[in-house]
Amino acid sequence: MRQLSEVDQDLIRLVQDPGFSRWLDQITATGGCAHPIHLTGSTTTRDALTGEVLHHYDTRNEPGERLLIRCRNRRATVCAPCSRLHAGDTFHLVRAGLLGGKTVPTDVREWPRLFVTLTAPSFGSVHRATADGQRCRPRRDAGECEHGRPVGCPAVHDAGERLVGQPLCPDCYDYPAHVLWHAHAGRLWKAFTDNLYNHLAARAGRTRTGLRRSLRVSYAKVAEYQKRAAVHVHAVVRLDGAHGPDDPPPAWATADVLLDVVRTAAAAVHLSTAHSAALGEHALRWGTEVDARPLRAFGDGEGLADDAVAAYVAKYVTKGATDTGAGLDHRISGPDDIATVPVSAHVRTLMRACWRLGGLLELEQLRLRVWAHTLGYRGHILTKSRAYSTTYTALRAERADHQRDRTQLAASDVIADGNWRYVGSGHTPGAALLAAGVGEDLVLNRETARDALRGRGDRP
Repeated sequence: MRQLSEVDQDLIRLVQDPGFSRWLDQITATGGCAHPIHLTGSTTTRDALTGEVLHHYDTRNEPGERLLIRCRNRRATVCAPCSRLHAGDTFHLVRAGLLGGKTVPTDVREWPRLFVTLTAPSFGSVHRATADGQRCRPRRDAGECEHGRPVGCPAVHDAGERLVGQPLCPDCYDYPAHVLWHAHAGRLWKAFTDNLYNHLAARAGRTRTGLRRSLRVSYAKVAEYQKRAAVHVHAVVRLDGAHGPDDPPPAWATADVLLDVVRTAAAAVHLSTAHSAALGEHALRWGTEVDARPLRAFGDGEGLADDAVAAYVAKYVTKGATDTGAGLDHRISGPDDIATVPVSAHVRTLMRACWRLGGLLELEQLRLRVWAHTLGYRGHILTKSRAYSTTYTALRAERADHQRDRTQLAASDVIADGNWRYVGSGHTPGAALLAAGVGEDLVLNRETARDALRGRGDRP
């Protein structure tokens, strides 16, 4: 007789448990979360006026005396169900800043708006795949670098080749500059937005202070790792009046003006790292490739469609460094970890550079060892200016209010007292398999409902 696997044994244990039905309800409520948080405790809901107990919930009546809640991890490689929820919130956050809604007036669709991509500079030649099938790096004067490696590559690479993004010569590649650029990416973005105000003021013939009395730059940006393991920034940039999205920008501040100023503002960014006896001084700037395109509402006219841009940003905000092979989704505890991580030699060298530079006293404030798993990049994947649109917190509160409305308990009418404690996370092997099935079923249900709406001619 074939011996049952650990997963099969765990599945049998689960389905034979008297509380299996309730456990399955909890898994469904988490959307099939791959790594749910386990809590124990209770909540008592009382009428705010009379003090009458309206509802009491206690995990002592739950399977295993635990309540499962979502892990809320944004990375699809860690938890696909929670990343889909995060992507949906991101879509609505970005879309609201483009078309209005979620407390943002619909007039913003008439304001100047661009989709901007800022790239990292070159730190050394890497193998590349071209969209038109051209050779990687053809060189008429074919030769070798000082380390005896070819300076060109006549091959035609497919986008999926592992060689794409890897240096032609690792010894020529400036790994310290790559790491330090990542560590200062936040400063580079701040310098870019400062330059936007300065260059707009110059176009208007005003001082920066005078400009701020009539105009504000709002944005939402997302960071994406490229094949060469360098971060690029994709951003929605919008011009508002001085008081934010409720206020129209000056008539002279058009999309064409913003288009010109974005390029000059990016090119004018020139920062430098603090002088180091070990490293010298590194210049920090954006790459020469700057892409900026106007946006159009609901696909009308020329330019990128707003919905498409919101979906694009939502897709990339759920990607971690692991998705592109440009790092890990968890921190590294020491040099021995770097030797065994499943990444390319190029990425492993970047991690080692982080660890080595992180040991320098003059670079201690950059915390490069803490961020070695992300190659020194320590910013949030998505950030936005305060006035751009709504927030993740507001979107989650709105979702909670919607669920509360279904129970017909208004937040202003009740008082909730809770006492909760963390007791664990994750699934057993059998539970993980069942949760994955629940998550797939929910995705299928949403796709079926979306197709039905499209069939009726409704907007999805």
